Amino acid sequence: MTNQEVLDPANEAEAEMAAVAHQCLMTALDHSRADHINIILDVGMDGDQKHETPVLKLPPRALRFFADVLRQMAKQEPLLLVPQKHELTTQEAANFLNVSRPFVIKEIEANRLKCRKVNRHRRIEFEELRRYQSAQQQQSEQALQDLTQLSEELGLET
Repeated sequence: MTNQEVLDPANEAEAEMAAVAHQCLMTALDHSRADHINIILDVGMDGDQKHETPVLKLPPRALRFFADVLRQMAKQEPLLLVPQKHELTTQEAANFLNVSRPFVIKEIEANRLKCRKVNRHRRIEFEELRRYQSAQQQQSEQALQDLTQLSEELGLET
């Protein structure tokens, strides 16, 4: 992944504007069952000239995406936009999962993580990486629930 895909964290003023805009979008989306939402743009008209006010017609799904981006900006966190069909190297996958590259290769060889070969190189689709991450998170949560239940059964609660 190149650095151009990473949006740097917002500064204080941008974070504040993003927080307000996020709240406005969420309020509009919470009260709307419409198949589209019109956004009227204020472009600063001259007093004498008559212009048609520009209207931007967007699907609610796009506004939810913008709201998510604004929420991240408000938190002053970096944001990474990845195309859905984007393929990552094993090192990029390891960085995304916060694990080592050999661990990723071990998961591929154990058929827990799917990849395709390009010559001798492995490529992992971003969607597959998200599927794997979600499965691992569910497995961890289940193990934690099992441990909690066992602890309660053995009377080890504090």
